[in-house]
Amino acid sequence: MTSCCPAKPGPQNRASEGPAALGSLPVAVIGGGPIGLAAAAHLLERGLEPVILEAGPSVGTAPLAWGHVPMFSPWRYKIDRAAQALLERHGWTAPDADGFPTGRELADDYLAPLAALPEIAGRLRLSARVTGVARQRTGKVRDAGRGEQPFEVRFQADGRERRLLARAVIVATGTWGNPSPAGASGLPAIGESEAADRIRHGMPHVLGADRTRYAGKRVLVVGSGHSAIGTLIDLASLAAQAPGTTVLWAARTADQVRAYGGGVADQLPERGALGQRLRRLVASGAVELLAPFAVDEVRRGASGSLEVKGLEGRTVAADEMVVATGLRPDLGILAEVRLDLDPALECPRVLAPLIDPNLHSCGTVRPHGAFELQQPDSGLFLAGMASYGRAPTFLLATGHEQVRSIAAFLAGDLEAARRVELDLPETGVCSSSRVLPGTADADAVSSCCAPAAPQDSCCSPRPQTIEETPCCGTETKRATAPAEPAK
Repeated sequence: MTSCCPAKPGPQNRASEGPAALGSLPVAVIGGGPIGLAAAAHLLERGLEPVILEAGPSVGTAPLAWGHVPMFSPWRYKIDRAAQALLERHGWTAPDADGFPTGRELADDYLAPLAALPEIAGRLRLSARVTGVARQRTGKVRDAGRGEQPFEVRFQADGRERRLLARAVIVATGTWGNPSPAGASGLPAIGESEAADRIRHGMPHVLGADRTRYAGKRVLVVGSGHSAIGTLIDLASLAAQAPGTTVLWAARTADQVRAYGGGVADQLPERGALGQRLRRLVASGAVELLAPFAVDEVRRGASGSLEVKGLEGRTVAADEMVVATGLRPDLGILAEVRLDLDPALECPRVLAPLIDPNLHSCGTVRPHGAFELQQPDSGLFLAGMASYGRAPTFLLATGHEQVRSIAAFLAGDLEAARRVELDLPETGVCSSSRVLPGTADADAVSSCCAPAAPQDSCCSPRPQTIEETPCCGTETKRATAPAEPAK
């Protein structure tokens, strides 16, 4: 069997004349965030040669963008094992495992020291924005000899277009730079673009740098995820300090069980507490819940304020909007490689049933790696938030497990690639039940995260096969494992 990734790496990057030359090429890691750097650490641990391409001027540009936000999982879930081992060899001391870092602390206290290590720094290219990935000489259509050609990674750096040839590619670009719009259809609401000066995405620093923007204003927050919840809680605190501040919450569905979370049943207490704090704020009237409210149009009123109309026919006035409706992967750089993605979530097809919010809201997605994440172009993997597409439940520890498995596979250690080395904390709520643990109805239904989960559960051990219906309509079984490296 011909391998896309022979076992012995090398530092060179030269044009390939066939599969024998692939072993001299590095593994390209696209993205210098926590998962990209963890991938590099695992590759180095396996004796493989990474090159990390980061579009920003420093590592961790996404967590720096929300640097004021405290994270709801402690340091123990933020630090990758291989990265920690590498850091500690250079005298680094890990933060308190039970402490809760902000985005800036994650970047400053972990990612920046990791990037500064000689093992990483010499393989890290900052301000290198990837513009495309392809198989050299083959394009997207050609089959013949495809797996024998290296990947060509195009990027912009120092005002010039450059290329990197790679034996494999790990795409860990995240989704932070591509927020979803307010419009309920998935497109921007009518008038949303014209009102951009009154709209912020993600989590503005309500109690800090952005305080004057929101104090004394009528603010509408759109979304029901953790970013929306954190912003609503901060705005309610601001309203208690700044008279005239009004907080509105537009949620697309009337059922807020998922937003309020599992409370004390959540194995990450800070995460469970967020939803319960919001529940109390709504009950007290500090936050006005508009539900269901699906944003359709955003217009400027006569006074310059916004008039936001929902599909249900209701219109509300707001001075400012915060849109926290989720994030999307930017797949533009992968237009010339072959992908097998779920049509709705835009994540690897095998992974979709485990993370689809239409099916469940469990944070306990079973561990997965190379066998679920490799794409039809053998040697191409999606990892981190990019692998979750539009799904909302990603935790950093999940990404660490992904890249550990990918590195093991690329090194030819299939047993380690299949092995599960992750235990994720449960959310305490699953949409298969739609009830909170501890309520009268909780025992009458089965959660997808229950300890006695069946083998096809979202939380069960990694399966060896999946059911698939091919284009000819005949049901078959296909192994989840990609082509194995040659022995």
